[in-house]
Amino acid sequence: MDESYIPIRLKQLRTKKGISATEMSLLMGQTDNYISDIETKYTTPSMEHVLLICEFFGISPGEFFDEENANPLLLHKLISELTPLNDQDFDNLFNLLLEGQKKLKN
Repeated sequence: MDESYIPIRLKQLRTKKGISATEMSLLMGQTDNYISDIETKYTTPSMEHVLLICEFFGISPGEFFDEENANPLLLHKLISELTPLNDQDFDNLFNLLLEGQKKLKN
């Protein structure tokens, strides 16, 4: 991870959410160019603002900084739906997923 990670990740998440940089800036209570300035590396957000960005997307800082997770917004929603399942339901769903993957490969 290098200094360009935050701007790239921010733009990736914002784009997936379908929101403009200006709109996100204003919804976060910042100046209209705040998010754009981060994405263009004109400014670096403070840790407090990184936490606010995570809160805006509804993800944890761990999910934001997880480089192997290409879609933390979707994975977070999925995990939220899976958490209340009992062991048997979770196992059944997992087996369905494996079956679906096999069918997609064929």
